Amino acid sequence: MRSRYSAFAKADATYLLRSWAPETRPLTLGDLGGRRWLSLTIEEHGETGPDQGFVRFAARYAEGGRRGVLREQSRFRREGARWLYVDGEAR
Repeated sequence: MRSRYSAFAKADATYLLRSWAPETRPLTLGDLGGRRWLSLTIEEHGETGPDQGFVRFAARYAEGGRRGVLREQSRFRREGARWLYVDGEAR
């Protein structure tokens, strides 16, 4: 999760797409430069099954002179030594 947050902060679309599960990965991500990411707080994380887990987080950002918070519970799947983002539910 932290590496994906860093990739969003750096607008590194290549890493984001590479760390996304193929069955849910979009073809492109569009403009990643509109938000300035300020902080990430991991609120909860855990395993939900063999090679499956979740991360509940709050990511703070600034955009267009306003501040906001993205809250999500994300699902991840381990493939070999890597965790892939599957999907997330906004909270």
